[in-house]
Amino acid sequence: MRKIHIIGLGLLGGSFSLGLRAALPNLTITGMDHNQTHLDQALSLGIIDEAKATPDRDTDIVVVAIPVHTIIPVLEDLLDKVSEQTLIMDFGSTKENICASLEDHPKRKNFLAAHPIAGTEYSGPSAAFPGLLQDKIMILCELEKTDLHLKSKAYTAFEALNMKIRFMEPHEHDNQLAFVSHLSHISSFMLGKTVLDKMQDDKNILDMAGSGFASTVRLAKSSPDMWAPILQENKDNVLEALNGYIRNLTEFRDHLAYEQFEDLRKIMKKTNQIGEILDLKS
Repeated sequence: MRKIHIIGLGLLGGSFSLGLRAALPNLTITGMDHNQTHLDQALSLGIIDEAKATPDRDTDIVVVAIPVHTIIPVLEDLLDKVSEQTLIMDFGSTKENICASLEDHPKRKNFLAAHPIAGTEYSGPSAAFPGLLQDKIMILCELEKTDLHLKSKAYTAFEALNMKIRFMEPHEHDNQLAFVSHLSHISSFMLGKTVLDKMQDDKNILDMAGSGFASTVRLAKSSPDMWAPILQENKDNVLEALNGYIRNLTEFRDHLAYEQFEDLRKIMKKTNQIGEILDLKS
């Protein structure tokens, strides 16, 4: 593998590039971003060697790391134009619509649906760093539909970053991510909004905020330009997750309102097991 092209030079695209640069220093990495400031930053930070609107014909891998609602037409255009020896991967946070849209494309075998489970609350090229994807999980969907020779190129990149590969069907991916990722961001945004609403009456309320509040609301700093499209694309699964969350919040509120404190304690005690589960997963 000699040449990679990245479309979307923000946190994920930029970190993928920087991580591969550290592991495979002979790579040539080109890229493009519709945001000129981001493109200039990517060049100055060494994320890409050269800005190019389209990948060269001999590019090994093209990575598309742009907001999920803009991915499908970009992938279709790339598949129409790339050579048989180029693999196209997307890093979108949802997969079902993307995979369904490309199902009948003549070059479907040139595509790999991928989602790295990594990120921070920051965005843009300046947020990228080489270790973001190191040792993280990479979810692959419909791997059997990708050409064997081309998927080996992807594995070379994943192995260079020591990523852990997981296989999922697109619907399973979107449904589970709604619960463990998308709902987390909604909760954080709405906790932040609740406190901001309270600040209209109590200007100094954040003086009382400790590390617990800071860690819980951290995701509320995430980019709305990225997260609004994710929620739009995964609406049905997110609504399922939200409905379950709201039921639990309502139950909790009612126990508190009716002074059923032992029931509250039991709920919290039962939920403590999530800590043990996460420790086992880490």
